[in-house]
Amino acid sequence: QVQLRESGGGLVQAGDSLRLSCEVSGVTYSIETIGWFRQAPGKDREFVARISWRGEGTYYADSDSVKGRFTVSSDNDKNTMYLSINSMQPEDTAVYYCAASIATLPAAGWPFWGQGTQVTVSS
Repeated sequence: QVQLRESGGGLVQAGDSLRLSCEVSGVTYSIETIGWFRQAPGKDREFVARISWRGEGTYYADSDSVKGRFTVSSDNDKNTMYLSINSMQPEDTAVYYCAASIATLPAAGWPFWGQGTQVTVSS
């Protein structure tokens, strides 16, 4: 089992920056990738970015709303992954989730999820 816990959300102003954390515990050696997702009110959950567990590779959603403003990083000594967001916009208001994919379960997608952290951007 893998447990994930997001933190760092809150109320921010448009134009601010924010860094979300995803603390990972459990059977971490089985993790292949940590993904970041968000779900805005009334919308489907969408993929934002992912980073390999060892921080060797990153990938971002091919979306104008994400490109250039979102950065994923990792601190493996702390088993913590980060999502940094710059120049925040009201459209970034959402619940942000991190999830883990497992190397030995490629067909399972993202079997482990955190509880999410709310980010609200005021204009």
